[in-house]
Parts: sequence; C-alpha cells; structure tokens
Amino acid sequence: MKRLMLAAAIVCATTLSAGAQTSTTSPMPAPKADADKNAPLPGANSFTEGQAKSRLESNGYSNVGKLTKDDNGVWKGKATHSGKQVNVSVDYRGNITRN
Repeated sequence: MKRLMLAAAIVCATTLSAGAQTSTTSPMPAPKADADKNAPLPGANSFTEGQAKSRLESNGYSNVGKLTKDDNGVWKGKATHSGKQVNVSVDYRGNITRN
C-alpha cells in the first residue's frame, strides 16, 4: 500500500510540474537597447560594403555612393533620401544614421 501511495504521489508531482512549465502567453519583446540611441556604435563590423549598401537601399535610400569603413568599424558614405543627398552611416548592428 505504501508503494502504491508513493507511486501515485510521484505521478502527481511530475504531472503538476510539467503543467507549470507550459505557457499560453507570448513573451514580451525585448526593449530596444539604449545603446542604439547613440548610433552609430563602434565595433567589429562584419557587414561587407555591398551588405551595408543593400541595408541602406532596403530602408529607403537610393543613389548610395561608395562606402568606406572608418577606424570604429562604421560604414560611411553619401546617399539620397526623400530627394536630398545626405551623409549616412551603418554600424555593426545595422543601425543607420544620417549625419
């Protein structure tokens, strides 16, 4: 009888703990990092010039000129946005800024 009660207790405990691990709510999205507010951020940039150019173009920039990577790992160049030529930067996180 003791074994039966022990087995029942173990089954109940494992069933309850498994149920506690499931969730029906979706996780909250992570807030945008405060550091991105200070973009362009210095860091080891793994984007190629072509990838940085594509990122600019997919974000509404056109006529993207030659981009050069500075000592901080930030791609910099000129592009057109809303009909105006602007200086642009793409950092290692892909943040785009206009200077």
